[in-house]
Amino acid sequence: MPDIFDGGTGKKIGEVWFGAPDGVTPELMTKYLFTSEKLSVQVHPNDRHARRIGLAHGKEECWFILEAGPEAVLGLGLKNKVSPTKLKTAAILGEIEQLIDWKPVKKGDFFFVPAGTIHAIGPDISLVEVQQNVDITFRIYDYGRPRELHLDDALAVAKLAPYDMKYAMQQTLDHSTVLVSGSPFALYHIMGTDDEVISRKMSTEWQVIPLEGSVIVRGKSIKAGECGLCARYSDIDLSGNGKALIASTTT
Repeated sequence: MPDIFDGGTGKKIGEVWFGAPDGVTPELMTKYLFTSEKLSVQVHPNDRHARRIGLAHGKEECWFILEAGPEAVLGLGLKNKVSPTKLKTAAILGEIEQLIDWKPVKKGDFFFVPAGTIHAIGPDISLVEVQQNVDITFRIYDYGRPRELHLDDALAVAKLAPYDMKYAMQQTLDHSTVLVSGSPFALYHIMGTDDEVISRKMSTEWQVIPLEGSVIVRGKSIKAGECGLCARYSDIDLSGNGKALIASTTT
């Protein structure tokens, strides 16, 4: 957990997200997640399904692993293709975990989570999540917690198949790289001035998540645990050996 979140109270912090200046509604949302137990099994709809219920678009997201315990896993997709009936029955009986593909993870791993992907985050993980800024989650299973489930909605949008590993990247810590590009957003891992991989086209929103070193956004120094927001890439300065995740809109 970044030092900025350690207030010395001993209180657990599970999720941190960032607001924006008054009058500004970012297209993207950045979060920190710190898990001490399994999070719910869920899925997000794509644009077509979201518009059916009155939203402007669906929700795609991605995860960059900051820290992970030796047994840390993420649930991404299913082990095998299954029928809607089998998935629904497994969820009702509390057996859905047996169908999910639990993948071991380590610091520096990256996973893009397309809309429709059944997913869950296991315990002992710290990660940065970048997502489309829309509040829509269909919860399939929640380990007996007293929260609403959305099983029928989830089944209408979920891909009942394995996760495609083309969306994953392992150990991205030692070089600048494109983690994901194309619609609806791009995310880059950038080290210092080694930023030739970044596309500066058509984006009016940049979010900067410091990892280490000197990171300056619009003339202000920010550090791990914070998030910078600006309209131009030229407002970002990592020349002091900074390392950061940089997200931009592409639509």
